[in-house]
Amino acid sequence: MNSEFTVKTGGQGLYEVTDQVHQALSGQRSDGLVTLFLRHTSASLLIQENADPDVQRDLLAYFSRLVPPADDPSMAYLRHTLEGPDDMPAHIKAAVLPVTLSIPVVAGRMVLGAWQGIYLFEHRDAPHSRRIAVHFA
Repeated sequence: MNSEFTVKTGGQGLYEVTDQVHQALSGQRSDGLVTLFLRHTSASLLIQENADPDVQRDLLAYFSRLVPPADDPSMAYLRHTLEGPDDMPAHIKAAVLPVTLSIPVVAGRMVLGAWQGIYLFEHRDAPHSRRIAVHFA
């Protein structure tokens, strides 16, 4: 099974997509592995806690501090700045965070922990439409 869905983001942040992946798997009754692939170079995919929104806020704050915008004096070494001060830092974040996830599936249901959700981590400031490819085998 192969499919794809789109996530509209409103700027930097974590956007839970667990339900969209469940929907993509609807009709599947077998065991297997679902692979998610984000088709972009300035966002990431994460499995993270979905119970306390402070987790998402703290992750966003941490990565913003770890990789500040290109117009921050500490980032003066960057050359790729034509697409705005958030672009190259977004590529750096996407280089250290995954763009692919593989999740076991049993009887058509993902084997996630009680507090785990699947997130698209948008690294750009402006809204974007992000495409996630889904493959189940």
